[in-house]
Amino acid sequence: MNNTSFRFLSLFSVLVITLLFFNAINKTEVAPTTNTHETYKIKALKLPANLNLAGERVPLEIPDIKERMDRELLVNTYWQSNGLLLIKRAHKYFPILEPLLAKYGLPDDFKFLAMAESGFIDETSSVGAAGMWHFMKATGKEYGLEINDNVDERYNIEKSTRVAAEYLKKAKNQFNSWTLAAAAYNAGNYGVAKRLQAQEVNNYYDAKLPDETERYVFRIIALKEVISNPKKYGFVYDNEDLYTLPATRTITIDTPIVNITTFAKNYGLSYKDFKILNPWLRENKLNNRSRKVYHIKVPL
Repeated sequence: MNNTSFRFLSLFSVLVITLLFFNAINKTEVAPTTNTHETYKIKALKLPANLNLAGERVPLEIPDIKERMDRELLVNTYWQSNGLLLIKRAHKYFPILEPLLAKYGLPDDFKFLAMAESGFIDETSSVGAAGMWHFMKATGKEYGLEINDNVDERYNIEKSTRVAAEYLKKAKNQFNSWTLAAAAYNAGNYGVAKRLQAQEVNNYYDAKLPDETERYVFRIIALKEVISNPKKYGFVYDNEDLYTLPATRTITIDTPIVNITTFAKNYGLSYKDFKILNPWLRENKLNNRSRKVYHIKVPL
């Protein structure tokens, strides 16, 4: 073989090798990039077949209902920080709420309505609803709560739970449904009744209601499912991570309190700690010109 032929074969071999190399590169699959850890997964949820509110079944065989229920379950599962906070607060307030609901004849599931309303946070909403059950002033006064600058019994768990029970049982009697009673808690008895009549339906799941009310009952049921089965939905914690209230006893008083800071010190409490136990006292005094009997919580 002469030199010219040898050089030609060498160049041809280099060209073939180069083409094979680039062809191999093009066939190599490049792993997709990710912004999360490789073990992090967002899973679609399987809806439990027995979802219900106070024993009234959610008809998941209806596509619209299934989608709306799925939405609220996803939101309350993957909004992890809020979910964990609610689990912690539930441990703090459910032991108070559960016997009160039983005492006033309300299904136990309605503790999740209170959770949906306020998140168990002591603050007033943008429209003026206040307390664990988020009553408006007019509604609270209508049902006998004292509400003024000095005393606001919407923040009294025992008294506001009694009012919530009365309201919800009245709605249940009107609509013959706990689910519709819960919807009416959000949209009002008149508002729900008017829409049911206009649409000629008698079931929450068949009605077209305001956007907030259409999500409201599903959110309550989603909270019930997640809070009742936290580990099933990925929430991991130890018992010492949960919130608690201090043990208390109740004293009665039928006189004014001139200075709550001074009064609290008699029971070894700061003003702040006294208000945590008695948030319905809104000022640093109790006027009580009528000599009404009040029940005040102090440490056991």
